[in-house]
Amino acid sequence: MATQNINAIKLNRNQFKALHNDVIVEDMVFGERTLQSGIILLNDDGKGEGIRSRWGKVYAVGPEQKDVVPGQWVFVAHGRWSRGFLVEDENGETTLRKVDPKDMLLISDEDPGNDDTMSDAVSVGKQSMPASSKFYKGD
Repeated sequence: MATQNINAIKLNRNQFKALHNDVIVEDMVFGERTLQSGIILLNDDGKGEGIRSRWGKVYAVGPEQKDVVPGQWVFVAHGRWSRGFLVEDENGETTLRKVDPKDMLLISDEDPGNDDTMSDAVSVGKQSMPASSKFYKGD
C-alpha cells in the first residue's frame, strides 16, 4: 500500500498560477554528486563552501514573465531561490521553489542532464584564476 505525505499541498497543475513575472521551478538537485571522473562532491545545501548555481525545470510562470515558459530549464545563480515547498499534483510529489527572474543565467529547452559543473579555477595563494588563463604559470 502506497503512503501519502500529509504535508504535501495537493493541487492541479493547470490551476496553479504564479504572480507578476515570477518563475516557479521544480527538479533542483541538492544532494551529493559524483562526477563522471568518480570525484564525489558532497552535499552543499545550507553550507557556505562549495556553493554553486543550479538548474531547475520551470513549473509555472506569472503573466508578466516573457523570458521562459513552463517545461524549459533555467540555470539560476546560487542562492537566488526560495526554500522549497512540497506539492502533490497529477504527476506525483515535487518540491517547488520561486526563483529570482533577474538571476536566471541560462535557459534550455532540453533537460541539461547530470549537472557535472565545477569551476576550472586553480587556487593561487589568496587569489584564484582559471587554469586556461594566459597568466597562470602551473607547476
